[in-house]
Amino acid sequence: MSQRLFGTDGVRGLANELITPSLALELAQAASIVLGFNTVENGVRPKAIIAHDSRISGEFIGSAMMAGFAASGVDVWDAGLVPTPAAAYLVAATDADFGVMISASHNPAKDNGIKFLARGGKKLDDAIEDEIEKLYRAKKFRQPVGGDVGRIQVLADGEDRYVSHLLSTMPEHRRLNGLKVVLDCANGAASGVSPDAFRTLGAEVVVLAAEPNGTNINDGVGSTHPEKLQEAVVKHGADLGIAHDGDADRCMAVDEQGNLVDGDKIMSILAVAMKEAGHLKDNTLVATVMSSLGLELYLKEQGIRLERTGVGDRYVLESMNANGFNLGGEQSGHVIMSDYATTGDGVLTGLHLASEVAHTGLPLSELASRMQPTPQKLINVPGVDRYGIKDCAPLQQAISEAEEQLGESGRVLLRASGTEPLVRVMVEAAEQSTADEVAQRLARVVSEELAL
Repeated sequence: MSQRLFGTDGVRGLANELITPSLALELAQAASIVLGFNTVENGVRPKAIIAHDSRISGEFIGSAMMAGFAASGVDVWDAGLVPTPAAAYLVAATDADFGVMISASHNPAKDNGIKFLARGGKKLDDAIEDEIEKLYRAKKFRQPVGGDVGRIQVLADGEDRYVSHLLSTMPEHRRLNGLKVVLDCANGAASGVSPDAFRTLGAEVVVLAAEPNGTNINDGVGSTHPEKLQEAVVKHGADLGIAHDGDADRCMAVDEQGNLVDGDKIMSILAVAMKEAGHLKDNTLVATVMSSLGLELYLKEQGIRLERTGVGDRYVLESMNANGFNLGGEQSGHVIMSDYATTGDGVLTGLHLASEVAHTGLPLSELASRMQPTPQKLINVPGVDRYGIKDCAPLQQAISEAEEQLGESGRVLLRASGTEPLVRVMVEAAEQSTADEVAQRLARVVSEELAL
């Protein structure tokens, strides 16, 4: 049985090794059936939106996919270089049957990926991805001829439409006048839209890493490398900084003192603001098990419940969609504001965070300091049976003892790696020394009891 092609966020790998023109062409042909002709009436030609980030390989991958769509009888609108959330928005706004974003997010330029979007700009369920993969492997494609093949056209105003959408999400009379903001665009898909949106709302903008050349995306810049942004915020005396990743679906922030403000802190600020405005559905924030206990305790004080999910923004989205919650995200900066977006949107998040700084008149450092993360220790234990956690009685006993020791001021989380024989042991406690001691104790039990 071949390994599943789709991962947690589409198909991703080394460009021109795994992500080849032939794979892109045939995946497009398979997706055309599952997402197009299985969902429209006979005689109607499906429509697809395609977009890419700034990687040079996105050009040949995109060309191959457009050929595959058109050869299958799908009309294609090429939105060009736009963020992933822009692609999702455009699928919904144009009433397209589906879409595809070509990106490897925060990965280096040598990688790339193919992420399909269902009608409405939503992520695909695993079952739908499996259908696409089944047809791809079986090579069962449509081959219309003559006037039944699809057309390929340029969606020339896609970026402008997305920026207009971003501006429309801002509360009435909210402007960013008087704020100085440094934007790190990761030499990626946010390089045009993020500075445009912030400037239109009145902010004074200093721009970093907004000169994509096809190979410099995420290269020492962006949300995974915020050091230059931290230096620039202090140097320019800015009120805050915003860092995007390559496809701009995440946002990390920097306060006026140069301190990093991660996704947990950003979500805490937005959740409280939305609750005070009466906009936070069921007074609930959705986050993964990796978000700090400190976030949960702070939100509880504010009358907000934290709903936890498995690791990955797709699980956050599943919970939000199933329960109607409208704010969720990850510590890494994927923040989903589902009143305005179907996926994480780093530019949207940055605008609303800056809006809170402008509206409250308080420095970001003060807003962010209200939520204090609980001291944490993470230990990776290699060479162990990652599937044996639940069935190992001595380990479960050690976990119970640790939880009793920590009480309500801490927590224990053991996670199996999805790709290697490794177990991650995470402990949070009121004191760093306690977190260290408990994590090391549990890691020893894992190493001894689950050794391969």
